[in-house]
Amino acid sequence: MGTVLAVGCALLAVPAGASAAPVNLATASPFVVLGGSAVTNTGPSVLNGELGVWPGTALTGFGIATLNGAVHANDAVAQQAQADLTNAYGVAAGQPLTSDLSGTDLGGLLLTPGAYRFTSSAQLTGTLTLDAQNNPDAQFVFQIGSALTTASVSRVNLVGAATPCNVYWQIGTSATLGTGTAFQGNLMAAASISLNNAATVQGRLLASSGQISLINNVIDASMCPGTSSAPPEPPVTPEPPVTPLPPTGLTAPGSAPGSPTAPGAGGTRTVTRNGTAVWTRTPPRAVSGQPACAAGFTATIRGRQIERVVYRLDGRVVRGASKSPFRLFVRGLPGRHKVTARVTFKDATPARTLTLGYRACASVALRPTYGPARFTG
Repeated sequence: MGTVLAVGCALLAVPAGASAAPVNLATASPFVVLGGSAVTNTGPSVLNGELGVWPGTALTGFGIATLNGAVHANDAVAQQAQADLTNAYGVAAGQPLTSDLSGTDLGGLLLTPGAYRFTSSAQLTGTLTLDAQNNPDAQFVFQIGSALTTASVSRVNLVGAATPCNVYWQIGTSATLGTGTAFQGNLMAAASISLNNAATVQGRLLASSGQISLINNVIDASMCPGTSSAPPEPPVTPEPPVTPLPPTGLTAPGSAPGSPTAPGAGGTRTVTRNGTAVWTRTPPRAVSGQPACAAGFTATIRGRQIERVVYRLDGRVVRGASKSPFRLFVRGLPGRHKVTARVTFKDATPARTLTLGYRACASVALRPTYGPARFTG
């Protein structure tokens, strides 16, 4: 019989069966991204955990990414992690079956702890809900014979004390996450993993033999034991006052000798503090039949002289950007939340932190808090 959640989405409940056993990632646990042949990145992705590759050596495109963890390129640490991944993959594949979901779209299902099998490929369109029934140790294992694919703006929703740390996707070939997908759990693919633009993962991406491809994604396992947490934002050191150099008699037209705006040729230091930064944001709206609370909204930082923006959602780094447009897509999550943007400037303007609060309704509306952004130095 169907079950209706507070967000207004009808779900098909699958009867509970035997509970799945824990899957131990061992030394692969610190990694949020571990590839076999290579790992590539396009755009300002954020990795809250370690990055590695073995037996390949290529880690490309991470110059503009935010890496909150160690990097292991074809070293002994990555090699051992791959060995432990192979063991964990086998444990997941050997779990006693709770239910065979072959031919069923994961979207719209409400699943309780257990092991679920797809003899070939699996598809997620819409929202999959995993209910741990108030047991934070409950395990979910998905045994997928070939490929896993998610449609754009699909999501995995965890309720009843479920945690992404205890969700395992054992995939026979490859996984592809669609644009804007909000995924949860540990993806363990025998071949490759590809994420489209703005897809996010609360969990890990672990590929045994193939390549992992990222495009402007956030991969976060900092909530899981064994994973390095994102380091706190370093404090901003106040800039010392600018002391004009002794005047030489040469000044710019309209400038007094020793003025802080006089050119360097005039014997003074040129200092500008013209940086500005303000929030703009789109109103929430439904996308592809999803309610507004599932669609979220886009927040953008606009201004002058902006050098870099680091976004945090409820205190956790979710994106870094070093060139315009400085945008962040915010998913519709239940309850009250706070998005902050730490903005640094190309000139001498002091760094600023902008704060935006929003509240997602329990039904279908996402209501960002409108009003002026708050600045803190």
